[in-house]
Amino acid sequence: MTVTQLSTFVLVARLGSVGAAARTLNVSESAVSQALAALRTHFGDPLIRRTGGGMRLTPAGARLLPVASRMVALSADAEAAVRAARGAPDELRVVATSTLAEFVLPSLVEAFACRSGRRTETSFGVAAGNEIRVLVENRLADVALGPCLGAARRGELVSEPLFRTWLVVVIGAGSPRPPGPPPRWSWLVDSSGTDPDADSGRLLRRLGVAEGHVRVFPNQAATWAAAAEGAGVAPALAHLVSPRIRRDELRILETPATPSDATWHATVLQPEHRSPATDAFLRFLHTPAATRIMRAPGAGVPPSRFRPPVYVTLWGT
Repeated sequence: MTVTQLSTFVLVARLGSVGAAARTLNVSESAVSQALAALRTHFGDPLIRRTGGGMRLTPAGARLLPVASRMVALSADAEAAVRAARGAPDELRVVATSTLAEFVLPSLVEAFACRSGRRTETSFGVAAGNEIRVLVENRLADVALGPCLGAARRGELVSEPLFRTWLVVVIGAGSPRPPGPPPRWSWLVDSSGTDPDADSGRLLRRLGVAEGHVRVFPNQAATWAAAAEGAGVAPALAHLVSPRIRRDELRILETPATPSDATWHATVLQPEHRSPATDAFLRFLHTPAATRIMRAPGAGVPPSRFRPPVYVTLWGT
């Protein structure tokens, strides 16, 4: 029995599928299945069964889950203690929803590295709303940027508001208003449109947009480019899309559900479980410098000074 196997079991149990756990860990589904098979052999119990509605814990699996979660957390504490004793650089793992990762996160991490003066090994990745909660709770990420995650199990998480903006819908500047009600329009989204916890996903759900009226693009910029060409309408955060509106590429289209509030939050563990690097990054996120980057990400670091010292990866266990 290994910590990797226990971490995998916890993720499958919390996220509800082998595929979701594999995406979160950035490994293959077969690797996740192999880790589960090893645990099943060790304990002599299936632990998790596949059902029509997803995955269901066996009685033994239900008893193992909280114990496994504690063991994974203790393993993270042990690694941090050894790193500190060896004088190794601090470790900071940041995860964010797709829009923040596309526009804001790289500049934030770079500015923090330049200003903090700390020796920090920083990595960052992208995850959906339900995944980032699990990553932080189980010590696979230190800071999550995205929606407010609310109250967590046993009060383990703290979500702090960072930046308030507005969610709008944009269409090509020369395109006419689409015919019919919003649920019948052609909607252009990035992966956040498929995430029920993200602003775009909540908007589509509020408007009752069916899957057949949604097209998914690799990133937010691609959805705006398609909207500018007349392919449909796209959700957007007002302050991020404003340069394209000023260039007369796009215009805002009012809907019954927009504009609507969209506030970014930083989610971390309770203070007693946070690393010094996590606390330092959290303090930085509340500074005027960080706010300027979130308001205008392109102004975060002048190109002439951009020398990324940051090690960027999607992490596994």
